[in-house]
Amino acid sequence: VQLVESGGGSVQAGDSLRLSCTASGVALNNVTMAWFRQAPGKDREFTAAIWASGFQFYGDSVKDRFAISKNNARSTVYLQMNTLKPEDTAVYYCAAKYGPYSTEVAQYMHWGQGTQVTVET
Repeated sequence: VQLVESGGGSVQAGDSLRLSCTASGVALNNVTMAWFRQAPGKDREFTAAIWASGFQFYGDSVKDRFAISKNNARSTVYLQMNTLKPEDTAVYYCAAKYGPYSTEVAQYMHWGQGTQVTVET
């Protein structure tokens, strides 16, 4: 299984950004896909997850601002990030697991290399 993130960059507070994660070696209709993020000096934090069925779950800090979606045919998961804040600055990681979603890092077997998102004031 290989997960490759893209779409990160540097934006201004209030801007939007869309991250993509392309998966190979796994069918998205068989796994839970998730986004985590890690800011400097902090633990990796759950951001959003989407079940094989399409059910979505969000971390409290991004609820109502971020949206996770997927295109099974393209093997790609997206994270639409709106109204970005400086505290959203982090490396964003895509992850995959079999079974229902989890907010725990240790539950995810497969990880991408991460993509940097920087939100400036």
